[in-house]
Amino acid sequence: MASQDWFDKDFYKVLGVSKDVSDAELKKTYRKLARTYHPDSNQGDAAAEAKFKEISEAYSVLSDPEQRKEYDQIRAMGSGARFTAGDGSGGFEDVFSMFNQGRGGNVRFQTSGGAYDDIFSMFEQSGGGFGSGRFGQPTGGFRGYGGPTRGADLTARTTIDFVTATKGETITLQGEDGKPFKVKIPAGVSDGQKIRLRGRGRQSPDGGEPGDVVVSVTVRPHPVFTREGLNLRVTVPVTFTEAALGATIEVPTLGGDPVKLRVAPGTPSGRVLRVKGRGVATDRGTGDLLAEVQVAVPAHLDDRAREALERFHELEPKENPRADLMAKAQS
Repeated sequence: MASQDWFDKDFYKVLGVSKDVSDAELKKTYRKLARTYHPDSNQGDAAAEAKFKEISEAYSVLSDPEQRKEYDQIRAMGSGARFTAGDGSGGFEDVFSMFNQGRGGNVRFQTSGGAYDDIFSMFEQSGGGFGSGRFGQPTGGFRGYGGPTRGADLTARTTIDFVTATKGETITLQGEDGKPFKVKIPAGVSDGQKIRLRGRGRQSPDGGEPGDVVVSVTVRPHPVFTREGLNLRVTVPVTFTEAALGATIEVPTLGGDPVKLRVAPGTPSGRVLRVKGRGVATDRGTGDLLAEVQVAVPAHLDDRAREALERFHELEPKENPRADLMAKAQS
């Protein structure tokens, strides 16, 4: 923003506040206006976008105590002043004489084609050079429009057991400042999932919204159960005779009593038996327990058992269970 604009624009009027407005009230007023005219809330509305730029420009000056002081001093000289290179009988001297007082230097003017380096270096020494964000365009904020920026996010990690992940629980973690804070782990959280705590991160440096805390969750594996979405899966060994003749077996559940399942005669290894409603319970629904049958082959046989199996082998159907597999492989 060129310094000439400070003569022409009434930033207090733009924001609708008095000249003695407090910093807190200024911030409150700006944030209310920013929400109303923000481009994200007014897609395609050029007038709203222009208004947003205008109020952001005004706030970027008035929210800075040093800029506000200089702005008030310049405005006190009257909105009709102009930067002109005339006959040297006023102009720049009248405008900038107040800034030269007490600075220990003289302002040099050239009105016949020379540069005005000495004039503008005075502003650069005070931290307000052109393009610096004071006399230049305001920087940062909403998509380059100026205004408050959002605070930074903080990250945290936690490792929980399998049961806690399925049931949910409120745990306590330690923040960067050493202070404890609570995190609600929702039922059904998955390994690697992130939980976002809104507004619990770093504060904004200029009055914007605070950042978040993002908690990454690691779930310890369970020795028996695994997760498939909301379903729990368990591998259940059965004997050869149970699979061949059929049987009623017990299957464990997570955190509850075992359930009984019927294994039909001739059940092959790998068949999945489903127990409705015994999976992970969440607000989105409840999963099932999937029991995968695995035929256990005895590693040791005594003489009687071996003789019995040999007699069975003589009597069993002479079907090759791999015939279909071989045929498909050769097709």
